[in-house]
Amino acid sequence: MKRYTPIMIWAVLVTIAISGLVTVTSRGPELVLKSFPQSEQFQNYLEDIYKDLGRTVLNPIDLEEAEKKLTVSPSEIQVYRTYYGSLAEQIDDVQMQYEDQIREAEAKPDVKQALVDERDGKIEDIRKNFEDDTYVENKILNGKKHQLAQLIKDYKSRSMGSAIPVAYDLAQVAGGETHKKWEVSGPFGYEHKFNGNTGYLKVEGLDTDFYDSASGISTYTDELHNAVGINLSTEDMNAISPASVLYKGKVAVPSSVFQKGGVLYGEAKQYQSIKIMLILSGIAGIAALIALFTVWKFKWAWFKDLPLTKRYDELRIDVKAGVFLILLLIVMNFVQNASFRMNNMVLEGYSFSIPRVVCMFVINAICIAFLTFQAGNAMTRYQQPGVFEKDVKNSYMWQLANSMKDVFLNRSIAIQTFILLIGFFLAGVGFVGSAVAGGLFVIYMFCVLFIGLPILFIYMRRMGYLNRIFKATEDMAAGRLNSDIKVIGRSPFAKHAVNLNNLREGVEQSVSSQAKSERLKTELITNVSHDLRTPLTSIITYTDLLKNQNLSNEERAEYVDVLDRKSQRLKTLIEDLFEVSKMSSGTMELYKQRVDLTQLVQQAIGEHTDKMAEIPLDFRVSVPEEPMPAVLDGQRWWRMLDNLIGNALKYSLPGTRVFVTLRETGGMAEFIIKNITAYELNENVDELYERFKRGDASRHTDGSGLGLAIAQSIVDMHGGTMAIDVDGDLFKVTVRVPLD
Repeated sequence: MKRYTPIMIWAVLVTIAISGLVTVTSRGPELVLKSFPQSEQFQNYLEDIYKDLGRTVLNPIDLEEAEKKLTVSPSEIQVYRTYYGSLAEQIDDVQMQYEDQIREAEAKPDVKQALVDERDGKIEDIRKNFEDDTYVENKILNGKKHQLAQLIKDYKSRSMGSAIPVAYDLAQVAGGETHKKWEVSGPFGYEHKFNGNTGYLKVEGLDTDFYDSASGISTYTDELHNAVGINLSTEDMNAISPASVLYKGKVAVPSSVFQKGGVLYGEAKQYQSIKIMLILSGIAGIAALIALFTVWKFKWAWFKDLPLTKRYDELRIDVKAGVFLILLLIVMNFVQNASFRMNNMVLEGYSFSIPRVVCMFVINAICIAFLTFQAGNAMTRYQQPGVFEKDVKNSYMWQLANSMKDVFLNRSIAIQTFILLIGFFLAGVGFVGSAVAGGLFVIYMFCVLFIGLPILFIYMRRMGYLNRIFKATEDMAAGRLNSDIKVIGRSPFAKHAVNLNNLREGVEQSVSSQAKSERLKTELITNVSHDLRTPLTSIITYTDLLKNQNLSNEERAEYVDVLDRKSQRLKTLIEDLFEVSKMSSGTMELYKQRVDLTQLVQQAIGEHTDKMAEIPLDFRVSVPEEPMPAVLDGQRWWRMLDNLIGNALKYSLPGTRVFVTLRETGGMAEFIIKNITAYELNENVDELYERFKRGDASRHTDGSGLGLAIAQSIVDMHGGTMAIDVDGDLFKVTVRVPLD
C-alpha cells in the first residue's frame, strides 16, 4: 500500500482543487457576498407575495363586470351540442340508460314514474339543444360564469406567501388609489422601494399559474362543465383580464421572520451554514491547488512499475479505452454534480450528507489516479515501435470487424442473419408497443402470424438441417463414412452438405489409396528382398563351390560364368533401384538437347535384333522417313525406349508380332508399342506402373520389375504422358511428348 499512498494523496488534492475551483468559478462569490434576504431563494417568495397582492388587492377582477364580457361563439355552441354525438345517438343513449331501471321499478309505480319523468326531461333537454341556439348559449354562459367565480375564489383562497407578514405602501404610477398596510412591530429585516430608479412594481391582470392561455382551458374548472367542453376560452380571458398596472412605493418584511421562531428562520440558518461551507470549500480548493504546485508536485515515477501494471497491460486496448471513458465520465459527473449542488443547496435548500460527500471525494480521487495511470501508461507503451498496431489488431473491435468480414464471406448467410436479428428486435419493440398501446395489438398479431411465424418456421428448419449436418460431420470425424448427407434445397447449408459429401468421397478414396499403398509397400519389401536375395544366394553358393581344390577347369569356368551373370544381375537391380529413387525424389538432372526421335527409335530396335531372332519375335516398325526433332535428354529417352522394347521381348508370346510406331499428332510425338503377352494379365493395369510389378505372377523372368516405373518417371520428367492399355492378351503402351 505504500506504493499507492503518494498517488492517492495527489489525487485527493486534485479532487479538492477541482471542487474548490467549481465553487470559486460558479456562483460561490455571489452567494457568499449576499445575505438571505438578498438571496434568490427569498426573492422567489417575494414574487409570490407580489402576485397575491396583485390578484387580491392591487389589481383584482370585478366579477360582475367580467361576467358581462363573457361571450359564446357559434363553434362553442356546435361543440357543446354534438359533444356526445348526434341527436338520435344521444336520445338512444339516454333511453338505454333508463331502460333497465324502469323495468326493475314495475312494482313501484311512484319510482317508475319518477324515472320516466327524469328520462323524458333529459330527452327534452337534448332536443332543445339541437333546436334552440339561445338555449345552448345560456347554458354555456352559466358554465363560464361558474368557472369565473371559481377562478376568483381560488385567487382569494390561494396565497403562496400568506404566511409571511408583509408591510406595503403602494400607489399607482399613473395616479389612482393608494394601498397601504404598514402596521408592523419591530425593525424590518428586508425593505425594497419601487420608483423610477429601482424599477416599478408591475401587476399583471391574470396569472398563468391559474390559467393556461395556450390551450384556452382554466386549470381550475368545474369537472361537469369541463367534461362537456364548457370552458373559458382565450378570448374570454383576454376580455375579462384587467390591464397591467405599475405601482410605486415600498414593501418591507419584519426581521422577526428571519429570527428564531420566525417563518423563515430554518431556511435562513441553513443558508448561513451553506455559505460557511462554500467559503471553506473555496479555501480548501485554493490551498490544495497551491500544494499541487509546491509541496506535492506530480511525479511520473509514482506510476511506474506498479503491481497492477502487468495485469493492466494484458487487457485489450478497447477494454482500456472503455474503462478510460467510464472513469472520465465519472469525473465529469462529479464536477457537474458539485457545481449543481453548490448552486441548488442555496437556491432550493438542498441538504448534504457528510459521509456521502466523503465517499464521492474518495471515488473521484481513485478515478483521477487511475486516469492518470492510464494516460501515462499509454504514452510509455506506445512509444515502442509496432506495439500500438499489435494492440489494435488484438482488440475485440478488430476481431469483431474481422468476424463481420467472415460473416459476409457467404453473403446469403449474412443477409439471413441480419434479417433474423432485425426481426427479433422488431418483435420485441412490437410486443412492448402493443402492451403500451392496445390499438397496436391487432397489427402486432398480424405481423406475428404472417411474418414472424413463417420466418421462425424457416429458421427452425434451417437450424434442424444444420444440426443434422453437424451430426454427419461428427460421424465422418469418427471414421463412419458409409452414408451421404442428404442435400435439401439450394441454401448455403445444402451447398455445405454437397461439399461435405465430396469431402467424404475424397476421404474414402484417400483411405482406399492408403490401404493400397500399404499393400504395395509390403509387396515392394517382399519383392526387393526376394530379387536381391536370389542372385546374392547364387553368388555365395558358387563362391563356396570355387573354394573346392578338386574342381576341374571346365567346372571352375562354368561356376565363374554363373558368378558373372548373377553379379551383373545384382548390379543391374541395384542401379535400377538407385535410378528410380533419384527420379522419385526429384534429384535427377536432365541434360536436354535437340535430338532426332526417329533415329533414337531405330537405334533402340537395332540393339535388340539378335534377341528378336532368338525368341523369335517379328517386330513391325513404322517410323517417318524424315527426322522428327525434339528437345529432350537423349540418354534418358533412349533408356525409356530400351525399357519398353525390353519389356516386350520379356513378356511377348514367341512367334507373334510386335508393332512399333512413331508418328506426329497435333504437335506431339507419339510412340506406340503393342505386343501379345505370354502371360495372362488379370490384374489392375494401374499396378503395372508400380515398382517391382511384373507381368508374370510366378516371377520366373529376369526382369527387375522396375522397367515401366522408370519409363513412366522419365516421361513425366520431360512433360509427356504414358498410357497402358490391356485388351485380353494385347498389351499396348502409348507415349506422347511435345515436339520442338
